[in-house]
Amino acid sequence: MKFQLATILLLAAALPAMAQNEDKPFPAHRVIGNVYYVGSTEYASYLITSSAGHVLINSSFESTVPWIRANIEKLGFRFQDVKILLTSHAHGDHVAGNFLVQELTGAKAMVMAPDDELVRSGGHNDFHSGDKAMYKPSRVDHVLHDGEQVKLGGSVLTAHLTPGHTKGNTTWTMKATEDGRTYDVVIIGSPNVNPGYKLVNNANYPEIANDFARTFKVLKSLHCDVFLGAHGNYYGMTEKYKLLQSKPDHNPFIDPDGYRAYVELKEKAYLAELARQQK
Repeated sequence: MKFQLATILLLAAALPAMAQNEDKPFPAHRVIGNVYYVGSTEYASYLITSSAGHVLINSSFESTVPWIRANIEKLGFRFQDVKILLTSHAHGDHVAGNFLVQELTGAKAMVMAPDDELVRSGGHNDFHSGDKAMYKPSRVDHVLHDGEQVKLGGSVLTAHLTPGHTKGNTTWTMKATEDGRTYDVVIIGSPNVNPGYKLVNNANYPEIANDFARTFKVLKSLHCDVFLGAHGNYYGMTEKYKLLQSKPDHNPFIDPDGYRAYVELKEKAYLAELARQQK
């Protein structure tokens, strides 16, 4: 199924400048198998359920945590059963609520290196924003590395280092089963070159251009059936949710073509910005 990806990309590029108070709750829903959306309109959070407890990906802002908790409980699960807290990358709109989730659930936080340093310091000395976008520090219980697996119950999530947006930007993959079929789920961290990012002669992140190139190579190598991301508008979440309500027998989140098109468009945007800066 094809969506208006150009519009989605424009919205995604504008997200870093969006005020936190422009966000609002979004209905919790099952994506596929044991994968559920429990985030807000702007900031994606996912619950991976199991009989041994649950994995939560992205806490978003501190103010978003009550919405996440309410969504989890509306689905019939206990917020206190979140055992592992993962993240896509260490920007405040994805990890500022970590300390509160940990306080309320005791969840074990796992973060890809070197983003773990940002989470522990609350975003101190970010390569792009410095100390202008800090958030409340929180503990990191385990530092992840590229290709590492996180297991809970019968669920296995693999952490793929896809750097550039942050140095430890992480894309998560897992398998989900529905109606006797197994699907490859890909949750993209972020492939965005944010406004103001220096791809050339960046003293704070000299390898940033090469890291983005590596990220697109990794993303293109992944097999994707179910396309998800750190923000719902990466994959047209709102539109797909509406389709799910109107046609519950057809799962719109199964969208391999949308995944490939999104990655291609984001790579083109990166290459265009790199060429512009090189001139």
